[in-house]
Amino acid sequence: MKLSFLGGTGTVTGSRYLLSDDHHRMLVDCGMYQGVKTLRRRNWAPFPVEPSTINAVVLTHAHIDHSGYLPALVKNGFKGKIYCTKATHELCKVLLPDAGFLQEEDARYAFRKKFSKHEKPEPLFTEKDAREALKHFESVHYHEKFEPVKGFEVSFTPAGHILGSACVHVHHKEDDRTVVFSGDVGRQDDIIMRPPEPLQHADVLVCESTYGDRTHESSDPEGELADIITKTAGRGGITLVPAFAVGRAQMLLYVVHKLMGEGRIPKMPVYLNSPMAIRATEIFCKHHKEHKLNRAQCELIDHNTEFVRTVEESIELDSVRYPCVIVSASGMASGGRVLHHLKTLLPNARNSVVFAGFQAPGTRGDALVNGAESVKIHGEYWPVKAEIHSLHSMSAHGDYNEILSWLEQGNLKPEQVYVTHGEALASDIMRKRITEKFGWPAEVPDLFQEVEI
Repeated sequence: MKLSFLGGTGTVTGSRYLLSDDHHRMLVDCGMYQGVKTLRRRNWAPFPVEPSTINAVVLTHAHIDHSGYLPALVKNGFKGKIYCTKATHELCKVLLPDAGFLQEEDARYAFRKKFSKHEKPEPLFTEKDAREALKHFESVHYHEKFEPVKGFEVSFTPAGHILGSACVHVHHKEDDRTVVFSGDVGRQDDIIMRPPEPLQHADVLVCESTYGDRTHESSDPEGELADIITKTAGRGGITLVPAFAVGRAQMLLYVVHKLMGEGRIPKMPVYLNSPMAIRATEIFCKHHKEHKLNRAQCELIDHNTEFVRTVEESIELDSVRYPCVIVSASGMASGGRVLHHLKTLLPNARNSVVFAGFQAPGTRGDALVNGAESVKIHGEYWPVKAEIHSLHSMSAHGDYNEILSWLEQGNLKPEQVYVTHGEALASDIMRKRITEKFGWPAEVPDLFQEVEI
């Protein structure tokens, strides 16, 4: 069995891993690249392996950097099945068509405003392509063994990160070898998600390293958010929170309403302006047994949030001048409705923008948290006068201490660890920490590197 690293190396986006033997090819994750332009260009390059030769895809979770290239893969000839957990399937029904719609919308906007170098900008894939890809999906329960291709026995265990998130265990029957893909690993004490399930066996482990070079601040994120919202409202401003539609948006809404109920922030309207996040919130409430919040706590989010569904309602929200909280996608301000709010709110010092989690290099979120005086949105530069805040302790990724603690909880003794899904420095530091703590051989693979399992 061979493992090829087709993405997710040297960066936190574009996760794609290919397992193959003499007869079959199976892809684990099929993500889009996000962030700096040099990474985004990779989305437009021919897929490293002819899609029609891939027999099956297995997903760790629904985030676009792990699932977002699937419509393009199907469009370009993939004909097999796509396997994931049930919640991941439901979330992909929301995320993928929305991603296709945004691709089309961005292409149309670029054409109207003439800020693309292409005469007629084309989307990477369309909403129709995404719905075609969804016909290939098949959902599986956690711990249920299945055989996506002959000779590859696969199962999922909870990874904690977001709803439906899983570690992927692949046992190659002929070689009697097991490789485990961590996917994105959740926190040990997350506000809403349960901790990742300990791993019991792996001959080879592929482990993420998003926070491989740092720990989350040992602070009170709820207290920090309460202070920001209260001070912003006190000067008549609006608090805008760019948030990932899945996971982060639901956590933030829960915390905001909790703070309001406890009297720690003033009562004010709370808006969720993202059709994708609205549907993800409904799925989150439906699957309440998979996270820490009970049905009543989910209803607290649902009943007290004003859902902004239409484009007209979104435009109207941009004219609001009274204190409120707006949660809108995307989490790194790389696209979506949040861009229109940023254009309205950034130039005014009364407002605050709060980023709650990792900001990939090259994204607007990264530029803003690192002190940019202006940011480019839709071809124009907008001055940054609003207060910018970053709450790393609200991240859904475990830091290196939490990942090491998680690895220690099981009975692992892998012969080899490959450290991926991190910036170069983060991955290398994570590699060193794993070797120093456990004595396991660890390596940071290169893009397109192929290894024997």
